[in-house]
Amino acid sequence: MSKLRVHAFSISLDGYGAGPGQTLEHPLGVGGMALHEWFFATRTFQQMFGREVGTTGVDDDFAARGFDNIGAWILGRNMFGPVRGAWPDDSWKGWWGDNPPYHTEVFVLTNHHRPSLAMEGGTTFHFVTEGIHAALQRAAEAAGSRDIRLGGGVATIRQYLRAGLVDELHLAISPVLLGSGEHLLADIDLPKLGYQCTEYVPTPHAVHVALTKT
Repeated sequence: MSKLRVHAFSISLDGYGAGPGQTLEHPLGVGGMALHEWFFATRTFQQMFGREVGTTGVDDDFAARGFDNIGAWILGRNMFGPVRGAWPDDSWKGWWGDNPPYHTEVFVLTNHHRPSLAMEGGTTFHFVTEGIHAALQRAAEAAGSRDIRLGGGVATIRQYLRAGLVDELHLAISPVLLGSGEHLLADIDLPKLGYQCTEYVPTPHAVHVALTKT
């Protein structure tokens, strides 16, 4: 069976996965971009944009895992863009340009209908209005024998965690304090839900923690 996996999800030392005030200028909220500095430097990230540069080593190893055996993605609407409410039109096509880095079918959770959107490089965005279980079922059908990557954001991961649907969760704890924003694990009892820490690997740029559902 396909697994639902979270990879390279960065949080601050005080537990926030995004800063406050997400806008077009601040897609991860104010201060949120700093959470991902460890990732931006890696060869895996640079290769997503066709550049043969970037660091190797432990950080890159963890980043690369997130693309291994992935057959579909699930995203929350905020991960797709800053538009709120009903879609005014179909002009917004994501943060990533004409060739997004997914190269699979991507299922975007939303409360508002929108036709599917095919992009260059094999990415097709489907907009799912029936909730997290429907998105997971459709993603599993698209993934076949491969796994599904849950890309975020915070609210979306929290929903899937509370439902006990995430099989593996890789967090990268960055040496950043945000003070406010969207807290990832507040009021979620991970041991009660069956999660345990299976990896704990510090580097100079982040502490990588893998949580696995037993």
